[in-house]
Amino acid sequence: MEYRKLGKWGIQLSELSFGSWITFGADLDSSGVKECIKFAFDNGINFFDNAEVYSNGASEMLMGDVLQLFPREEIVVSTKIFWGGKGPNSIGLSWKHLIEGAKNSLKRLQLDYVDLLFCHRPDPNTPVEETVRAMNHLIQQGLVFYWGTSEWSRSQIEEAHQIATLNHLIPPAMEQPQYNLFHRYRVEKEYASLYDSVGMGTTIWSPLDSGILTGKYNEGIPEKSRLHNHNWLQEHLSYTKVEKVRKLQKIADQLSASCAQLAIAWCLKNPHVSSVILGASQVSQIKHNLKAVQLKAHLTDEIMQQIDAIFSISGK
Repeated sequence: MEYRKLGKWGIQLSELSFGSWITFGADLDSSGVKECIKFAFDNGINFFDNAEVYSNGASEMLMGDVLQLFPREEIVVSTKIFWGGKGPNSIGLSWKHLIEGAKNSLKRLQLDYVDLLFCHRPDPNTPVEETVRAMNHLIQQGLVFYWGTSEWSRSQIEEAHQIATLNHLIPPAMEQPQYNLFHRYRVEKEYASLYDSVGMGTTIWSPLDSGILTGKYNEGIPEKSRLHNHNWLQEHLSYTKVEKVRKLQKIADQLSASCAQLAIAWCLKNPHVSSVILGASQVSQIKHNLKAVQLKAHLTDEIMQQIDAIFSISGK
């Protein structure tokens, strides 16, 4: 396992990390969560991702129970704030919700602080300055070490940095965007200037596009699969995508790898990716996907060009 700096910042994350979106509280109960997190940690993963909205807070509680097993300094924990409840002040990035939401997340996680705190989406109803000041306050209070954004535009991130600079506040250190072979534009094009100008790191989610890049949906939607259990994800599946995954499978076969391993290894080849967040409903999936770490060394320029010929940069 390689450990990568979070952009220009000093903290180091395992290149593969483990997240709780969709699976915790749905596909995984407390024993399954414990088994998966322990296996991940024992195999070099030190970064674990969560959010207040996942399973309405149950995800944080399930993860929190297991994190007590590890030395705190050996793990990096993140959560995300935006959707905290149904009330008008339980949603968004106001000072009130960021402070209260962060403290509620810490209680559920049974932690004194989180290493990374993300603004889960941009909030058009709250001035960016208010959000920057609230995140700066959380860091000064020792409740958060680094703060960042998730699915913010380049201009919104730049505005946050400008406000922080002008007011001597702590700027966002990282962004958590979707990034995979089907969603490349934002990470590779829109954010291109930010990696050098502000030293932004990225912890990317959905490297397999909700499992589509595994090839498991090439012949339909199997029972008990992610798309079967979560109907709303089926809108991401299309004939065009399936045709591209079938072509990717041929490249994977040449490397004696799976489509999933190849898709994850492709993400790891991007030097601006600090960590690739994996999701899993069983240990065997984590074990299988961890092999992408070794596979990335075999992705030559020629192979990367073959993959580029299949997947164009889109998603603007």
